[in-house]
Amino acid sequence: MADFSTLTLNAPLQRGLQEVGYVEMTAVQAASVPAILAGRDVAAEARTGSGKTAAFALGILSTLNVLELRLQGLVLCPTRELADQVSREIRRLARFIPNVKVLTLCGGVPLRPHLASLVHEPHIVVGTPGRILELLEKGVLPLARVKVLVLDEADRMLDMGFVDDLRLIIAATPTERQTLLFSATISPDIRELGKQLQRDPLDVTVESAPDEVVIEQTFFEVEAEQKLDALDSLLRVHRPESVVVFCNTRIEVRTITAALEGRRFSVLAIHGELEQRDREEMLVRFANRSCTVLVASDVAARGLDIANLPMVINYDVANDADTHLHRIGRTGRAGREGLALTLCAPSEIRRVNLIEDRLGKPLTWKPVPSAGGAKAPLLAPFMTLAVDAGRQDKLRPGDLLGALTGDARIPGTAVGKIDVFPTRTYVAIAREAADAALERLRAGKIKGRSFRIRRIGS
Repeated sequence: MADFSTLTLNAPLQRGLQEVGYVEMTAVQAASVPAILAGRDVAAEARTGSGKTAAFALGILSTLNVLELRLQGLVLCPTRELADQVSREIRRLARFIPNVKVLTLCGGVPLRPHLASLVHEPHIVVGTPGRILELLEKGVLPLARVKVLVLDEADRMLDMGFVDDLRLIIAATPTERQTLLFSATISPDIRELGKQLQRDPLDVTVESAPDEVVIEQTFFEVEAEQKLDALDSLLRVHRPESVVVFCNTRIEVRTITAALEGRRFSVLAIHGELEQRDREEMLVRFANRSCTVLVASDVAARGLDIANLPMVINYDVANDADTHLHRIGRTGRAGREGLALTLCAPSEIRRVNLIEDRLGKPLTWKPVPSAGGAKAPLLAPFMTLAVDAGRQDKLRPGDLLGALTGDARIPGTAVGKIDVFPTRTYVAIAREAADAALERLRAGKIKGRSFRIRRIGS
């Protein structure tokens, strides 16, 4: 596989790649990036976690003229989570390009901050179709100078009914733009859309090599009313550090979460009705291991960037084979082993048969294991403290780490992941040290200032 150093990229971009540790290109990057850098349209199909984001981010940043204070790159994503993930990746790679303004524009938050941010035009916008169209119709988001348009996870945008919004947005961009279409699966509808939007695109399809597939799948046939007890047993027997439990409806997400809470599991729910701040806090807590079990619907989980996820459990069988593959593709990434367990009621057998047809091989069925003596619930090893200050207050991870290990006398080994947002910061503290850390931080100062500090969850 080729190295990034072989690409004709400017020095700041090469330095950005080195800084984030990108050396060897993934299969989808090796197949698509040279064509993207040459200005060609690309339609790429590759599984989740294959490096698609870095591929199109390099395309946008390589053409960027920071002296031209105009919107030059537009990335459309189906969900806020994916948009946030894409923005972070672009900023990481653009770290050594001075004065690059990347703006994330998604629904679920007040419009006023977005209007204020657009007073000074950004270089790159990443957002969801609904909010982008809303701003476009208000005349505050000029798209006439866009050089590169990206449709990320195009299949899900069509699944979620964004096709009309997409057409209106795309119509406002120049016809001479470069159009990049990336998706985990490219359906006939996506192919047709690509024909309408792209000029002589390079089609890239990257299938997982056999040695890349390190996901062990097991199916369990249980009666519908026995599913909760079966889920309980699987969690207690396997005891994963982190697990996502997929449900087909928001109502079921809430029901299963409440039931697991009652059984003393560290569990959170993520679904489409959450406010953005609540959603962000839940994702932070799951990523920093302050929560062990995340119960999610498919739409809400789309775009989640969960590193080292050892297990997924399908409480409900997915409605189609593509969705099932999206779900289980969140574990076993980058050569790591993953475990995907699926509970199947008799009424769901037909859907399982479709999955088996898609995989082209027999599925593994087992009886639900007995928890036996494994009665202890899954309590997360960390707890999260929230500081009501962030980048806008010039607060950095090192400042908080210094306050904890210095004045608060918390050992460095007890401090986990630190996430800094514009107006708040989250820090994971080992469960046994959380009370002391909270008490001492409240009594002391960070960078010579006092901030409101609270504990999230239990």
